Amino acid sequence: MARPRVHDLDVLLDHARDLWVQGGPGRVTTRELSAVSGVSNGAIYHAFGSRDGLLVRVWSRQAEEFLRFQRDATEQVLARGGDARDAVTCAALAPADYATRDEQGARLLLAVTPHTLATDRLSQDDRRRLHHLRTEVRTLVHELATRLTGGASPEALDLVRHCVVDLPGVLLLKPARPTDPLARHALEHAVRGILTSPHLTKPPA
Repeated sequence: MARPRVHDLDVLLDHARDLWVQGGPGRVTTRELSAVSGVSNGAIYHAFGSRDGLLVRVWSRQAEEFLRFQRDATEQVLARGGDARDAVTCAALAPADYATRDEQGARLLLAVTPHTLATDRLSQDDRRRLHHLRTEVRTLVHELATRLTGGASPEALDLVRHCVVDLPGVLLLKPARPTDPLARHALEHAVRGILTSPHLTKPPA
């Protein structure tokens, strides 16, 4: 059976994302996707290999878009003369800012991690996708930690990871609304508070 064309794959991923947002990952099945898209079960299986592969493709496409948004935002802060703390704060607030243009996409990203998507049923390509995304996040954390302290010490890496990875998921998902201005306000002040830690031995540039 022929694999769907690239354009058709994008449409399928759009449908699958809608199903995920409406009913959680359990709603994303080959049968449901076939019903809403009109594409046969066999063609969907041929395109994604498994349901787990389909979930990875939906999530990774969203994550790639968000990571571009996040990096662009932090680079703009630095280009305007912001310091390392401003850049970390911007990276931490990126999910809230991204939610103003795609709230459902932001909720999907905050609620799911690559670890929860990694299963034995994934293809090598899907494993590489998840690995690439994890590497992108680690690279950003390393770069920001280096800007903060002049070197990526374990303490600096932990602090930046708490700010950029851990806190947004806790504070923006708790009200189940990543666009909630109060949650954004709390996140910003929490991050700026963390960045006053004595573990950051070198003043930001």
